[in-house]
Amino acid sequence: MSHARDEGTHLDPAWDANGLITAVVCDRASGAVLMLAHMNDAALAATLATGEAHFWSRSRRELWHKGATSGNILKVQDIRVDCDQDAILLLVEPAGPACHTGRQSCFYRRLTANGLEMLA
Repeated sequence: MSHARDEGTHLDPAWDANGLITAVVCDRASGAVLMLAHMNDAALAATLATGEAHFWSRSRRELWHKGATSGNILKVQDIRVDCDQDAILLLVEPAGPACHTGRQSCFYRRLTANGLEMLA
């Protein structure tokens, strides 16, 4: 364990082998988990510079400004880093649904013994 990374005040992300870090996005007002995505150094830098969430799209292999085409921008209010700096928590004010399906959250199904169940 790196004491400096785990207890210090210097940002030192523990990027994975692909240069990515997990980003959990929560609604600042309600606390609801809206989505999970990944960031690389460019996405984190763009988020810090603009105050709006940017991610790395693993499927398109490009930087992605959330809401750039839909208008459903995520205005970042606070950024938190977990203890070993391998995950980021974005507390945001969403300007619309976070999910590409049009739902408020990407987590709209529950896993049950019978499969997936839609949540209200």
